[in-house]
Amino acid sequence: MYGGGYVSEEQRKQMQFDDDPEKLAAFEARIDRGEKIEPQDWMPKEYRKQLIRMIEQHAHSEIIGALPEGTWITRAPGFKRKMAIMAKVQDEIGHAQLLYAAAETLGKTREQMLNDLISGKSKYSNVFNYPAKTWSDVAVIGFLIDAAAIVNQTLNAKGSYGPYCRALERICYEEAFHLKQGHDAFVSLATGSKRMREELQEALNRWWRPIIHFFGPSDKQSVHSDKLMKWKVKMASNDDMRNQYLDMYVPRIRELDLTIPDPELRKDPDTGRWVFGDPNWDEFYEVIKGNGPCNEERLAVRRWAEENGTWVRQALQPKSGKYITPLA
Repeated sequence: MYGGGYVSEEQRKQMQFDDDPEKLAAFEARIDRGEKIEPQDWMPKEYRKQLIRMIEQHAHSEIIGALPEGTWITRAPGFKRKMAIMAKVQDEIGHAQLLYAAAETLGKTREQMLNDLISGKSKYSNVFNYPAKTWSDVAVIGFLIDAAAIVNQTLNAKGSYGPYCRALERICYEEAFHLKQGHDAFVSLATGSKRMREELQEALNRWWRPIIHFFGPSDKQSVHSDKLMKWKVKMASNDDMRNQYLDMYVPRIRELDLTIPDPELRKDPDTGRWVFGDPNWDEFYEVIKGNGPCNEERLAVRRWAEENGTWVRQALQPKSGKYITPLA
């Protein structure tokens, strides 16, 4: 098991305990000292619960996130682009496996996690419920969506839970290559023909609001945010991560002479914070609830993969009965 060893059924039963004030104080002192929490260590139930939720959703996002780009493997412009996008899709599925393994150390099996994904019980990133209509959409995903993910992941790689941090360190190395590939495709379109630039601008217009949604609503709306940041489950607030992202990528978009589709976007000189137009959080919540443009399509693909991969998993089933995840 990646980062901490397989969690037995007996260990899972032992995880059902009430939080002890003395143990909680010692736990928080360890985090304050910068120590990593490992699977065998005592941890508050809420810490375990929120980590499972976060890591599981991240794993689901890696698998579902491969789908919009995966549809472009055969249609990518040229052999070089086809090979690059194929390698990226393979990497994303591999990232999911690392993350499921990290989540399993907290007591939830991979089978349970995948069942919750397919049933719609577990969530994944909102941005992967939008269609990639053109190659320009793939370029926007590869550059601007991957950049947002890297902001989030590089911060969380400094968190308190050892198996998740170690998985993120490896993932971030590979994501850096994905970002270069996306940047190359994005710049090629931005500096190409008039038609290429127009198509890229249209894709940017479609994706800008989902990009703003990527980091989620303000943490002021979350009752758990302060505690999760104290425990270093989260290393920065949603607003701080979004602001850091805009600091880095708004100039890069503008230097290519592209228009960001938000006339209200500006940086407040007094606070140093970005101010943007109405992000329409109602749309965000509808997508998260399963009512986005591609929610049903994305989950239908996962159900198909699960059903058609059953015979492979059965053939590879070890005597221990441990679940084997489909890789496609």
